[in-house]
Amino acid sequence: MQLTDSGYRLSNDIDPVALGDKYGAPIYIYDSQIIKNQYQRMKQAFDVPKLKINFAVKSLSNINILKLFNKLGSGLDCVSIQEVELGLKAGFAPKSIIFTPSSVSFQEMQLAQKKGVRINIDNIPMLEQFGAEYPDMPISLRFNPHIFAGGNRKISVGHINSKFGISVHQLPHVLRIVQQLHLQIEGVHIHTGSDILDTDVFLAATEILFNTALSFPDLDYIDFGSGFKVAYKEGDNETDIELLGQKFSKRFNLFCKEYGKTLTLMFEPGKFMVSQAGIFLVQTNIVKQTPAAVFAGVNSGLNHLIRPMFYDAYHHIVNLSNPFGKKRIYSVVGYICETDTFGLDRQIAEIKEGDYLAILNAGAYGFMMASNYNSRLRPAEVLIHEGKDYLIRKQETMDDLLRNQIEIAL
Repeated sequence: MQLTDSGYRLSNDIDPVALGDKYGAPIYIYDSQIIKNQYQRMKQAFDVPKLKINFAVKSLSNINILKLFNKLGSGLDCVSIQEVELGLKAGFAPKSIIFTPSSVSFQEMQLAQKKGVRINIDNIPMLEQFGAEYPDMPISLRFNPHIFAGGNRKISVGHINSKFGISVHQLPHVLRIVQQLHLQIEGVHIHTGSDILDTDVFLAATEILFNTALSFPDLDYIDFGSGFKVAYKEGDNETDIELLGQKFSKRFNLFCKEYGKTLTLMFEPGKFMVSQAGIFLVQTNIVKQTPAAVFAGVNSGLNHLIRPMFYDAYHHIVNLSNPFGKKRIYSVVGYICETDTFGLDRQIAEIKEGDYLAILNAGAYGFMMASNYNSRLRPAEVLIHEGKDYLIRKQETMDDLLRNQIEIAL
């Protein structure tokens, strides 16, 4: 979204305020052109013979977004059988989907196996059980490199106390299982966390996985996960994907020569692809002066966008209704019966009741983490695609809230 002489505008000069008037607020709005740009940017950053990008479905699973990634040539990274089913419904070939769950039942693994998708196993008990049941099915293995990286502990998943992955120190145990069960290991995988800025963190994890990969002679691919940081405000740092691609490609190509085979380089970005493509549009209910602060209370809360409260995530906030107004200091808060602060002591153009505010970088893990807390309804979603706006999810109604409840005589 850009600030123009006419106010804030989306792609093709679309006015977000007009979308608020048309569809109502709160509402999530996504811009397909930004998604396309991010996908192409990542593809061009890596100079390797075989590159596969698998979009992380958990970041934004609306079926229209998945169909867009399928059209772009992406694969999918899925962490639940429901995400797998969404991917198949969106038209992805089973082998374009990698299923990387954590702490799921064997029954869920069996369902994924029947769907024909690629299976990525992250613990030794499941490796033993799955390998004994399906010894002829090629699988990949998720390893934990014991590297602490990420925006905070909640999104750092490669450290020693993480539940994710098989410890690299358990490699001898893994190799014994593979040999005993005659398993086919087609890939190895790591994912260290999200919001990683330092390219050297990726390169350090790379060396650990390369050393691990040498123990498996018949690999087809190596998957390095994702975690690339995006900018959340003007002047904010982000992962230099071009620099990373330059360094990474050189090292990966050298490893393939050492390995004796051209492998596919895989990544599974989510936030990098869709975060900046989304805004969350809310409307101001009240402007409240207290002895300590001025609160702008909006018609949403942590039930719709929990990241600021759960991760201490920063999301830039702008006043769409008064883009050139005098800046004042507000704390933007929600209508939930909890402390749900979207932004504390922010300089924002003067806010009045009824003004539309846009919360930026809301494309990833926004709607996907929404809930019905306080019995509030989840919002609508709109996609801007090739100059037109499309409603891609209706706002919930009371019928949706009651649909699966069963009343009994009391």
